[in-house]
Amino acid sequence: MRYDLIIFDNDGVLVDSEPISNRLLAGYLTELGHPTSYEDSVRDYMGSAMHRVHDLVEERTGQRLPDDFDDVFHGRVFAAFERELKPVDGAVEVLETLAADGVPYCVASSGSHERIRVGHRTTGLDRWFEDERIFSSQDVGRGKPAPDLFLYAAERMGVGPERCVVVEDSPLGVQAAVAAGMDVYGFTSMTPAEKLADATRLFAHPAELPGLLRKN
Repeated sequence: MRYDLIIFDNDGVLVDSEPISNRLLAGYLTELGHPTSYEDSVRDYMGSAMHRVHDLVEERTGQRLPDDFDDVFHGRVFAAFERELKPVDGAVEVLETLAADGVPYCVASSGSHERIRVGHRTTGLDRWFEDERIFSSQDVGRGKPAPDLFLYAAERMGVGPERCVVVEDSPLGVQAAVAAGMDVYGFTSMTPAEKLADATRLFAHPAELPGLLRKN
């Protein structure tokens, strides 16, 4: 295998959280007087850290979101996760294959550590991710499309960027991986292929991923 480390995005790649969180984000922003559709939320915020939501709203309206915005939003999201969240179809099989083959992997997410852990506990993916395999934009201060998170994950895992491949489903995540000097495989389940055109490779179902990795 060409790569020494597989870096997974979390939301939309491992856990099927994007429809839930974008539905709730659009609803909450609209409730606060910033009309936002589900499609708007996916377009503008999918794959990003929470600071991007604050920054874009203030840039577009001149108004700041409430100080408790993140806490209220995450409370709603975590409650919905407990009711609805599932692993992405095929993600467990990918992790089983990587573990059986002894391939190093980790997760690097724009979401908070709490969000990652809540999602993993709810879906049973926590068995695959010890603390040392989990990295959040909280660790670096800047979320995607900045490359900081992926570079930090690679450094902590002891692997050079050129030996890493990132698995992403958002344009912001693909931009971050490219900026980090890493190959990136774009998952087209929720995002049209043309919006992930800068990815090294594209795939439509996680079942394709182990085969793609073995070809390198």
